[in-house]
Amino acid sequence: MAALALSACSSGTEGSASAPTTTKPPVPAAQVTISAGDQASPTAPITVKATGGKITNVAVTNTAKGNAVKGDLSADGLTWTTSEPLGYGASYSVVADVTNADGKQTEQKSTYTTLTPKDQAYPSLIPAPPGAGATFGIGQIIGVSFDKNVTDKAAAEKALAVTTNPPQQGSWYWIDAKTAHYRAASYWQPGTTITLNANVYGVNLGGDVYGKADRTVTYKIHDSWVSKADGNTKQMQILHNGAVVNTMPISLGKDTTPTHDGPHVISDKQQQVVMDSATYGVMPGQPGYYKSTEYWDERISNDGEFVHENPNTVNQQGNSNVSHGCINLSPENAQWFFNNFNLGDVVEVVNAGGGKLPLWDTYGDWELSWADWQKGSALNG
Repeated sequence: MAALALSACSSGTEGSASAPTTTKPPVPAAQVTISAGDQASPTAPITVKATGGKITNVAVTNTAKGNAVKGDLSADGLTWTTSEPLGYGASYSVVADVTNADGKQTEQKSTYTTLTPKDQAYPSLIPAPPGAGATFGIGQIIGVSFDKNVTDKAAAEKALAVTTNPPQQGSWYWIDAKTAHYRAASYWQPGTTITLNANVYGVNLGGDVYGKADRTVTYKIHDSWVSKADGNTKQMQILHNGAVVNTMPISLGKDTTPTHDGPHVISDKQQQVVMDSATYGVMPGQPGYYKSTEYWDERISNDGEFVHENPNTVNQQGNSNVSHGCINLSPENAQWFFNNFNLGDVVEVVNAGGGKLPLWDTYGDWELSWADWQKGSALNG
């Protein structure tokens, strides 16, 4: 009986023993880092990254204006990036929250300040952005003109992007310290679409002068219209898409006021223009002064050369050159020309005796050979 009692006692002790317990280790807190681009550029994005968790909230705020900056969160929840440019000389507060697998939140705060330029340069587009449906001729020059001098032309040129469809080789040429023109190796192909993106915001254009804004524009090139005016024959052929469709008698500039030779491009057209020699320095009372209203006017240079009607020289048209530098036509021919030729169309002049149209004289750009034109690029020097 004693042996039985001991056995029973031992059995009861083993049955009541407790199972061992385990403790789950805590999940490490998520980490968050906030970074921004080099040199505090307003175009460099602010980036938030999470490790050991996911981003649950980011707020980037302009501390002076109080407005929020937009941003995008990656699909995996690990990266958030600003999606719009920042301002110059602005301070931004950044608050980022990340959460780990246990739902524990970590918050990180930061302040970011962008650079303050010495000055800002605004890029005007050449020609001005067209209205709906407007098109241009095969000789149209495009470009950008800044309102401040550009001393780092290479930096500016790298920020200017031109796309053509169909593709055509083209290059920039700096006309002066503020203005760069762009053209193809030869006239544009009819039907070409040209898109110019001036991505200059945030770009140091030299001397701590930064681009003020990005600009973009698209131009459409219409059919080929080219006129060929000859000072020897006093005739002007009209070519539409390479085929001669008209020929008309003309009178070019006389010996004392000759018309420039070379390709000209129509830059403006008006039904009537008051032409006054005082605009280029020949004043009332001086020899050669004139002031008259002319009709069906298409400007082919900025120093007073037009294609227009002149009823007073109809008898000389086809026989002698008697104008002040313009291409005179009869009223009927001038109206026909006006109805068919538009901005960007080409007027090529030969044997006029006035020397080549200057490069700067809107638009003398086609006077240069392609090899010489390419030398005007800051990236080809």
